[in-house]
Amino acid sequence: MNRLSRRTLLTASAASAGLVLARTFRRLTPLAQTVSSPLHLPLIVAQRTPSATPIPEPSPGPSPTAAPHPPSGPVSNHGHVVHLHAREATHWDYGSNYYGDYVDQEVVTAMMDAGVMALTGLGTVAEAWRTIVPGYAPGRAIAIKINMNNCYHCELPRLGCEDWQLALNAVIHPVNALVDGLRRAYPEFDARDVWVYEGTVGASPPVSQRRIPSRFVAGCRFPGVRFFDTGCAEPATYDSTAASAIVRWQPPAGIPAPPSTQVTDLLVHATYVINMPIMRRHGAAGVTLGFKNHFGSVADCSGLHEWLYREVDGAAYSALADLYTNPNIAAKTVLTIGDGLFGNWESNTTKAKPWRTFGGQAANSLLLSTDPVAIDCVMTDLLHAEEPVGPTADAYLQLATQANLGVYERGDPWGGGYRQIHYERKEW
Repeated sequence: MNRLSRRTLLTASAASAGLVLARTFRRLTPLAQTVSSPLHLPLIVAQRTPSATPIPEPSPGPSPTAAPHPPSGPVSNHGHVVHLHAREATHWDYGSNYYGDYVDQEVVTAMMDAGVMALTGLGTVAEAWRTIVPGYAPGRAIAIKINMNNCYHCELPRLGCEDWQLALNAVIHPVNALVDGLRRAYPEFDARDVWVYEGTVGASPPVSQRRIPSRFVAGCRFPGVRFFDTGCAEPATYDSTAASAIVRWQPPAGIPAPPSTQVTDLLVHATYVINMPIMRRHGAAGVTLGFKNHFGSVADCSGLHEWLYREVDGAAYSALADLYTNPNIAAKTVLTIGDGLFGNWESNTTKAKPWRTFGGQAANSLLLSTDPVAIDCVMTDLLHAEEPVGPTADAYLQLATQANLGVYERGDPWGGGYRQIHYERKEW
């Protein structure tokens, strides 16, 4: 097992690639079969295919009249997923205090550093981030999609934009770690180019709206980072008249198209996109991960849930795959970061609970990939190992790989691993 000392972790000085260990992988265990998991994490390492993310042109600020030049082509679909686990990342007792106050920022930053180096195979954090976010220059915005699914209560008059409930939402620490890495990669880096957003408005505000609470913003270590939502922070607008802003639905014959919608102006005007979903279960979709996180990137997602999965005469359809193919998402996304610091194996609307498969503790994990399908597959398998998920969770992943969005494979991250996904796990 590749074990790093805490000192090594915090300085991020160890080479992240390490030795490549040959392992024998086995095929996916059936979806309905519970995976028996140990209380420790094995190291699983596989070969990596180099990234070929194109260098984008500059983009202006979030003006609805701006005409940015996004990257030309999708992210590299090489199927490499890096899983970082550190038992000391969180120390919440699952009591009545806010979980975000019990995350060790230094550990999370070191995890992110090790993750980007492992993902790129490069020896320094600066080199790694320059590869993941190539050609950055001031004015080229980086939109970060977080998940504040449980922050609709922050609209209540008695709470204003505070939200002290304990249902799991994003925490600021992975954002801080990301910005810290970009600052080291680019001396000219301007924190104002970081746009953290949660953008859905919904058909029946305020209930359907999601907002970023002040406790999240207050934890940001880098002045200048901008926050966008539909009421508490800067406005996430939907005014763009660009053709690329419209989500194009392409269901098979016999399945009606989902309701018309468009992506937020932030995505239209950003040069790069980093998707930061939470690793957790969902009642209707089975899981809510990177693909479903972009329900918060459209003006109204309330009507889309009926299209999470449909099948007519053997033809399957999921709005999740079509939404991701929007050029402001697929062509601009340079990285997906799965927030598994706490995670929620039970549901998407409740307080987090300890994980049996992580030794009765929090998941204490970050997952990184440039392949949106592969990372959702691995997170689905981790959720499935804790408690089996239904077949709906698998359907959108298969449709996404048919759309050439990434590598699909269901496997066993606790045992044999994968044959097609290059899965690398590091524990300390």
